[in-house]
Amino acid sequence: MGSFANGPAEQTASRAPGSGPVDKGADFANYFCTYAFLYHQKEMLSDRVRMDAYYNSIFQNQNHFLGKTVLDVGTGSGILAIWCAKAGARKVYAVEATKMSDHARELAKANQVDGIVEVIEGSMEDITLPEKVDIIISEWMGYFLLRESMFDSVICARDRWLKPDGAMYPSHARMWLAPIRSGLGEQKMHDYESSMSDWHSFLDDTEAYYGVDMSVLTKPFRDEQKKYYLQTSLWNNLHPHQVIGTPAIIKEIDCLTTTVNEIVNVKAKFSSSITVEKTRLCGFAGWFDVHFRGSSSNPATQEVELTTAPSTDNPTHWGQQVFLLNPPLRVSEGDDVTVSFSMDRSEVNHRLMEVEFACEMRQASGKCFPPITSKFYIE
Repeated sequence: MGSFANGPAEQTASRAPGSGPVDKGADFANYFCTYAFLYHQKEMLSDRVRMDAYYNSIFQNQNHFLGKTVLDVGTGSGILAIWCAKAGARKVYAVEATKMSDHARELAKANQVDGIVEVIEGSMEDITLPEKVDIIISEWMGYFLLRESMFDSVICARDRWLKPDGAMYPSHARMWLAPIRSGLGEQKMHDYESSMSDWHSFLDDTEAYYGVDMSVLTKPFRDEQKKYYLQTSLWNNLHPHQVIGTPAIIKEIDCLTTTVNEIVNVKAKFSSSITVEKTRLCGFAGWFDVHFRGSSSNPATQEVELTTAPSTDNPTHWGQQVFLLNPPLRVSEGDDVTVSFSMDRSEVNHRLMEVEFACEMRQASGKCFPPITSKFYIE
């Protein structure tokens, strides 16, 4: 889910790398409009892990903001911009693509920082600032970090408006994957089979009552239901005990230097050692963390981390993305799973993702199993 109570800044309307032309109106209707509602902003603002991370990153590094110019990409309610002003920023440009900008403007005024915070309604790619900025701050992270493709807009802002010695908040990000156990696979398979059973009853009734044989549509219906029930990744807040193997970093991002081309496709190959005796490998969970380290020329006084890893105490609204294997595999402590992972943007909607896993398992005894390939959709 994108911005920190922040409606996202708009993606370029001409073409998103890795996808076809972007229809600006459709993109707004499918994506940005959600962020124009206060109920959604409230959900974002209620995530205490996220709130605390941004609050601490600003006020524990107040020296970075004192007398500086700041650009908030996708300001939403404007809370990040208000914090930056209260931390001593000279000027804060708060860019917002939706009518939430009206609320952000009122909120800045109500908190007596409207002389510092200037709310600008428009897409990040289209607006013009009167000066370069010292800091770009944004909460651009979507599910599994890159869903929503909002980081494109942050990169655009960085390349156009950040001073050469400027800093990014957050400064770094990482994506993680780990093998998990879960009972969700059985439930999803049951739902899929029930759906197909219902379809066949529908075919029989339609032919009996109306004289039309619709069985020619069985294959496309099956493909549709298979994608929905078995190939779409699931949002979940996992318990740490559900992680059954060593987590692996599959992507590291330096927000100061990463280009759009480097995030359009994510490829990784990693191995994970099973750490639980006699269990089932039911799939993989993906999560991310971001770090506020300042810059190399002006490092943070206090580095802050925001993590969305499985947690009993501090779950976030991002949760984890779960990719279920059907059927699950029997594994035991000491077994190794080698995974080739690939994630691309959907050709239909550049804000959604398509993922492929190729898994090979080697038991502690040395026995190897044939590779398993699975495709998933992050929607």
